[in-house]
Amino acid sequence: MPSKLTGGPILATLLIISLFGTACERAADDRVPAEQAVEATETDSAAATSGAAGAPVLNRPVDSETLPYADVNEALVYGHFAFPSDMIEPLPAIILIHDWWGLNDDIRAVADRLASEGFMVLAIDLYSGETVTTAQEARQKTIQVLENQDDVAENMRQAITFVEAVEAPAIGTVGWGFGGGWSLEGALLFPAEIEAAVIYYGQVSSDEERLQVLEAPVLGLFGRNDRRIEVESVRDFEEAMQRLRKPVDIQVYADAGHSFADPAHRNFDAAVAEDAWTRMLDFFALNLVN
Repeated sequence: MPSKLTGGPILATLLIISLFGTACERAADDRVPAEQAVEATETDSAAATSGAAGAPVLNRPVDSETLPYADVNEALVYGHFAFPSDMIEPLPAIILIHDWWGLNDDIRAVADRLASEGFMVLAIDLYSGETVTTAQEARQKTIQVLENQDDVAENMRQAITFVEAVEAPAIGTVGWGFGGGWSLEGALLFPAEIEAAVIYYGQVSSDEERLQVLEAPVLGLFGRNDRRIEVESVRDFEEAMQRLRKPVDIQVYADAGHSFADPAHRNFDAAVAEDAWTRMLDFFALNLVN
C-alpha cells in the first residue's frame, strides 16, 4: 500500500511504534481510575453487539489492521486500528472502548464505520484478547477489570501514546455500556490529552471533586427507560457538570432503554441509534476537527 504518511507504509510504521514505542515510554505519575461500577445488562448473550445500528455503511473506503498498541505487565495488547484509505495527512483519533462482550468483530465493524467518517480509530482491548458471549461471563470479566484498574489506566495511557505517535491532531473517546463508563474515565484520567468524550448509556458520576479535573466536553446518550443507568443519576451528572461550568450535552431518549444502539438487544431502536450516531459525529466534528 502506498505511504499515507512520510517515512514508509503507515501500517508498518504503526507496527514498529506499537512494538517498541509504547513499551518504552512510561508516565512518571501513572494515574489510577476511581471505582467504576460493573456494567449490568438485560442481554443474556452476544449474538451481535455493535454500538451502531446495523451493518456498517462505509462512506469512505477504510484500511484496518490488528496491531499491538500497548505492553502491559510484559504482555502485548492488540487493538483494531482503522483509518480512511484515502487519508493523506493524520486525522483526529478516536479511542473506541468495547462494551462488556470484549473486542469482537462487531466492535471492529463499528471502528471501521467510524473511520469511514474521517477519523483514525483505535479500538482498544481491556480483556487481554478474550471475548465473551454470555452475561455471566461478561460480568466476571468486568469484575476482573475492576480488580486491575492500574492495568486499565496503563492500557489507556499507551493507547493515547500510540495515536499521538502517528501525529493525531486531536483525540477523543467513545464507548457503549461498560465502555461508555470508561470513555468518561479516560477523560478524567488524562484530561490534558482527551479533547472530547462520548458516553453511550455508561456509568457516570456526580462527584464534583472528581469531575473538577475534566477538561474535555462530554456528550452523553441515554435512554429514559434504562433500568441499569437510571435517568436520575444522569441528571445528577449533568447538573454537577453545569455547576462546575464544564461543557456537557446530555440527550435522554424518551422511549429508549439500555443498549438502544445494539441490534442484538431487545431494546434496539434503529431510529434512536441512528440519531445518536449522528449526534456523536457532529460532536466529534465540532470538538476534534474544527
